[in-house]
Amino acid sequence: MTLMLRALAGVFVLVLAGCGGGPADMRPDASAEVISSASYRHPGPPALTLYTMINNRSGAGAHTSLMINGSQRVIFDPAGTVRLSAVPERGDVLYGITPGVADFYARAHARETYHVVIQRIEVSPEVAERAMRLAISNGPVASAQCALSTAAILRQLLGFETVGSTWFPKKLMDSFATLPGVQTTRIFENDDDDKAVAIAQFEQAVVGQ
Repeated sequence: MTLMLRALAGVFVLVLAGCGGGPADMRPDASAEVISSASYRHPGPPALTLYTMINNRSGAGAHTSLMINGSQRVIFDPAGTVRLSAVPERGDVLYGITPGVADFYARAHARETYHVVIQRIEVSPEVAERAMRLAISNGPVASAQCALSTAAILRQLLGFETVGSTWFPKKLMDSFATLPGVQTTRIFENDDDDKAVAIAQFEQAVVGQ
């Protein structure tokens, strides 16, 4: 194998390590009726929130997703593995993102091996709606393409044309950070490395309400 092929192979391995590291979501897409009944409109201003999951040991980006607050609040979670029975999903878009679900979604990714970088930027209603339409029409995303698909959506939005196309979540995070008005927070937690544990606890808490 030539040095160039070796380098390309190494990049491909790193890309594969980036997204979709858990079991595939085998649930069928939710029906239009279920999605409509779960729709949640957040009272806050229209906004886009980029989530980046960072490996605490290597510092590498592990996953990218995008919360969109427009006429309703959804999360575009390409090749994601955090799925809840009470949160309908269709084509890698999660619906019914209430404050409780949004908080759980972020914290489920933060654990002893990963932390979450949350970058939020307020946008016009028109930009938020276009982002949501693009996410819904995108369809399910193949494993390892979370950052690539999210960047492709962002680059089609007014004011986000400078966002770079990349396969790597951390590079997308850095590009997003250059946009004016971005507010950044980080979540560190010491939960079990298995996200399924947090999901089961959340589901049990919902049942007990």
